[in-house]
Amino acid sequence: MPVRKIAIAIALLLLHGCIKSEDFDTPNKNCSASLAPNTTFKAVKELYKGNLLLITEDLILEGFVISSDQAGNFFGTIHLQDAAENPTAGIQLLVDLRSSYLQYPLGTKVLLKLKGLYLGKQKGAFVLGGTFAAFGTTSVGRLPALKIPEHLLVVCDNPVQLAPKAIDLADVDSSLTSTLVQFSRVEVITAEQDSTYAVAETETTRTLIDCNDLTIKLLNSGYANFQAQKLPGGSGTATGVLVRERNNMFLAIRDTTDLFFTQEECPDLITEFTTDSFFFTELADPNNNADARFIELYYAGNETLPLKGWSIVRYTNANTEVGASLDLSEITLTPNSFLVIAKDALEFEATFGFAPNLEAGSNSPADSNGDDNLFLIDPFGTVIDAFGRIGEDGTGTNHEFEDGKAVRSLAIERANSTYDFTEWTLYNDTGDSGTINQPQNAPEDYNPGVRD
Repeated sequence: MPVRKIAIAIALLLLHGCIKSEDFDTPNKNCSASLAPNTTFKAVKELYKGNLLLITEDLILEGFVISSDQAGNFFGTIHLQDAAENPTAGIQLLVDLRSSYLQYPLGTKVLLKLKGLYLGKQKGAFVLGGTFAAFGTTSVGRLPALKIPEHLLVVCDNPVQLAPKAIDLADVDSSLTSTLVQFSRVEVITAEQDSTYAVAETETTRTLIDCNDLTIKLLNSGYANFQAQKLPGGSGTATGVLVRERNNMFLAIRDTTDLFFTQEECPDLITEFTTDSFFFTELADPNNNADARFIELYYAGNETLPLKGWSIVRYTNANTEVGASLDLSEITLTPNSFLVIAKDALEFEATFGFAPNLEAGSNSPADSNGDDNLFLIDPFGTVIDAFGRIGEDGTGTNHEFEDGKAVRSLAIERANSTYDFTEWTLYNDTGDSGTINQPQNAPEDYNPGVRD
């Protein structure tokens, strides 16, 4: 055999022997295998004392990339969290780098060399980066592109599959800022279901709501490549990075696949209720102390009653338009309980020895001088209970309690949408129309919180 053919055969044999398998990964020539982390996200954040900080220690932080600028919804920032699943903390690195997803794909484990970086807060969120000076102040700015490889090093592992932290909207708080989370059974609010993700070239928020009527804002860039797409219908899971802006938390998706809506919309949640077991029992205008005025109502029902949407309105004197209203939405009643509403809470407590359930203030329904008309309104706009008649000044009528009080009969256990004088005993300073001319003084002539 000629020497040339022998040499070629040997070369082919050696080449074949070096290839043990055709299934091999291309090594990452830019990865780091020699460094090890020596600090934690918590420890880094504790370095911040309220002012911009240049980190001078040789600290190395390990994290996982959870954001991506591939779809354009993130720009100039890379969000890192401390674990691929069940994270406990996250942080933002500000970078002057376009298409960062090519060098730092989702799920990439990285080492962040902190020496020479600046630590600060922007809109309440912790950020790392270079510096930015404007108008005489210096803050954390984007790390220049040429500096990024010196600080953000890819670990020589393949990117991992990130597992978003499953939480409820009720559990959202600032400790989860810059972490990857997932909400289940959420949908776009009805008013925005025909909207696009964002207005062109404008940062836009859209609202997600869950089946318990809790909400979170979806933060979308007007430059994202999905900006003009319609928001999805139905309900399902929403995955994204929690972003903090001062006291508000937002969800930022990486692309539209983060909204995986395959279920029907949530059924309507009934949070507003009506009943005729809630009614006025005493109206007070003390002769000796106008600041001790109050309204007492009683709930005779046997189940807890949230007063979302309920209100009390006052028609002053002979007016036919509402002069004052009081929203009761924050109140929840327990069975067989009173709701005492004072004009002035401090004066009421000083006079009667206990605090009222609610302070209504001056010129409120609780601040009637005895010749006004009061109505209890349910969440659906229906008059549930009435005292007086719209358009009729109470002076000299059978619904005047000036300098006195109006007390509901103990026999009454249901509201009445039409005023009925026979259900009441009225004390005033005139005694007209069947009322009692006997001004009342506080505290001795009143017993708020008790039916007697």
